Amino acid sequence: MSAGTRQSRGRISALIFGGPAMVGLGMFLALPFLMALILTFTDQRLVSPDPSQFVGLRNYERLLSVTALVQEPVATGDGGSVGAYTRIRDITRTDPAYRGYRPLTSFALGERRVTVLARDPAFLRALGNTFVFALLVVPLQCAMALGLALLVNAGLKGQTLFRAVYFSPVVMSMVIVSVIWSFLFDKDLGLFNQALSLVSFGLIRPIDWLGDPRTAMPAVVIMSAWQGAGFQMLILLAGLQGISQELYDAARIDGANAWQRFRHITVPGLRNTIIFVLIVTTIAALGLFTQVDVMTGGGPRGSTATVMFEAVRRGVREQNVSYGATISLIYFVLITMFILIQQLLLRRRGRAAR
Repeated sequence: MSAGTRQSRGRISALIFGGPAMVGLGMFLALPFLMALILTFTDQRLVSPDPSQFVGLRNYERLLSVTALVQEPVATGDGGSVGAYTRIRDITRTDPAYRGYRPLTSFALGERRVTVLARDPAFLRALGNTFVFALLVVPLQCAMALGLALLVNAGLKGQTLFRAVYFSPVVMSMVIVSVIWSFLFDKDLGLFNQALSLVSFGLIRPIDWLGDPRTAMPAVVIMSAWQGAGFQMLILLAGLQGISQELYDAARIDGANAWQRFRHITVPGLRNTIIFVLIVTTIAALGLFTQVDVMTGGGPRGSTATVMFEAVRRGVREQNVSYGATISLIYFVLITMFILIQQLLLRRRGRAAR
């Protein structure tokens, strides 16, 4: 049989075996993505008697429009200032340049006040909340997973039981886990507040974990890190078991202590595994929805609303399918860029460490 015939048969075999998977990817990934892209240029609603119309880039303009308003203090009759500023609402209602904008945030610049305005400040706040959540939960969850993996890999008795216990939250429904932790975080009867009161002999007052904007996001972070650490633990455990024991034996003979063995053998041996875990954990963190929907509903005052929560709220609950699709598409592009940058930085750091 000639080499050309073998190559032809190899291509045919590849098409036969890979064809069903490619068809499935096309039907359930590529086609929905294309349909969502088309929806972003319309005003389609989930239930509406009116036919959808082509609106061009109106959804993107509404989603991404941001501007700044610089205000001087209101002057008095004698030329001084009273330290007050014109209300933002009065400006956005009367000035055509700012019509449709709402305040996102403001800060002082000398005597001036700079207000950042956006047509959809809720989306931008949700975007910031999402990245804050990822920056908090990724290192915490990965550190917990690494600690659990080292503990299970230490050869202690009952490690099979420990592995099952640590992994059990992963296989539980996220809705059930979120409901349970909502009870644990309850202000009046929650276990956490009861424990804090007991330890401090009543000096620490009950904390409204899910009702205070300062503690709502950290509470969701703690729950999410606890729930997902078991999955990363198994991946890191597999990486640990792939490191040759001879390296540790040689290091002990040379007098290396536990920290030196961890730093110079374990971490370099887990470099590729850690990169994979960081990327997977980041992708999962950026898709945060269920915990927020069950535990806080995006509150209080939007402090835990995420991009996926906003996309579902706009597209399904408010039935604005086209705008929900626009949020999802923009977020897909942002996540892709973020992951590519993260992967590039991790690879460069890995090469520099070598």
